[in-house]
Amino acid sequence: MKLTVVMPGAAGREGGTRLCRIASGVMEGLPLDGALQETAKGFTVEWVRDVEGFFSRFCSKGFQNARILFLFDIGATGICMELYSMLWMIRQVEGGFDGSIAGLVVDGEGELYTKAVAREFVFSANRSGCLFVGRPLAEATKGLANFSVAARVRGISPEEAYKEAIRELALRVACFSAAPKRNPKLLCLHSCNTRVSNTYMLWSMVKKHLGGCCRIQEIFFRNGEIKDCLGCSYDTCLTYGQNTQCYYGGVIVDGVYPALESCDGLMLLCPNYNDALGANLTAFINRMTALYRKRQFYEKYLFSVIVSGYSGGDIVAAQLIDAVCMNKTFILPPYFALTAVANEPGSVGKAENVGQRARKYAGGIARVLCGDRF
Repeated sequence: MKLTVVMPGAAGREGGTRLCRIASGVMEGLPLDGALQETAKGFTVEWVRDVEGFFSRFCSKGFQNARILFLFDIGATGICMELYSMLWMIRQVEGGFDGSIAGLVVDGEGELYTKAVAREFVFSANRSGCLFVGRPLAEATKGLANFSVAARVRGISPEEAYKEAIRELALRVACFSAAPKRNPKLLCLHSCNTRVSNTYMLWSMVKKHLGGCCRIQEIFFRNGEIKDCLGCSYDTCLTYGQNTQCYYGGVIVDGVYPALESCDGLMLLCPNYNDALGANLTAFINRMTALYRKRQFYEKYLFSVIVSGYSGGDIVAAQLIDAVCMNKTFILPPYFALTAVANEPGSVGKAENVGQRARKYAGGIARVLCGDRF
């Protein structure tokens, strides 16, 4: 098995930055302690250290069906010119990462930009066919302050905690596998008016192509029905979560928690009103934290249908990547989001190639949940 490590701009400066030094040491030690089990024999790490090498390989489909760990040094400004050169290429080539599985490490010298850079890259690579494992980001901020808690809990230094985070992510990318599900379940959550909502109309176009592929359960959130997270202490939230409960109870505990535990994929319908997730879905994600204390969601997939009145579907998609994939550990399957622009009620049905796009998107869901692609 081969893990390809892409670190643009690293050529000629090995050991020159914190990320270069730490990542090189981690990769030299893979695999460790038989962590890859039967795949450990013959395991290799391949480096791509310059943008030109990435371009040449990407354009020749050399990053398809690969296991990839992306490493980005963004300094104090959050600007990595090599990364933006890669985005320029990735956004032009559909399917450049088809069949590939990835994670990424973003290292910054300040307290800002690491997540913003990560989600922008993940969104673009995902639209080119890349699957990202649950919690695909290992980030490092100024002074490794974001590893202070992990280091204290484990009794190690922040740098050791950073090394372990990179190592653990690399192994999860290398070892990722997902067997086809028998009669998989797709849970759909929304607050759409089913009579006039363009978002629900687009979902209905997708859903009709999923018949026989999976069981679909829809839960509708009525306005005012979902209370947002109270902000309980960690111990209080943990106590509730271990009993599959939450302080507020209600439909989240009685309906959503059981459905979430039993589903294989989560579909979120997201009308884009103000370049942000709606209040009910935001509250749901926040309230998911109690259940997350009990169990994580590394084996579940995230899907979304996003319809904007004018623009901004990418902003909403990025929020889902942040909150549900990077934070709550859901797998981000290839082409996870179907986006469209429609303003007047029902106008999404007139969007260009909308029927073909809905059918293609449904086919992707079916391959992920029922197929043997990975």
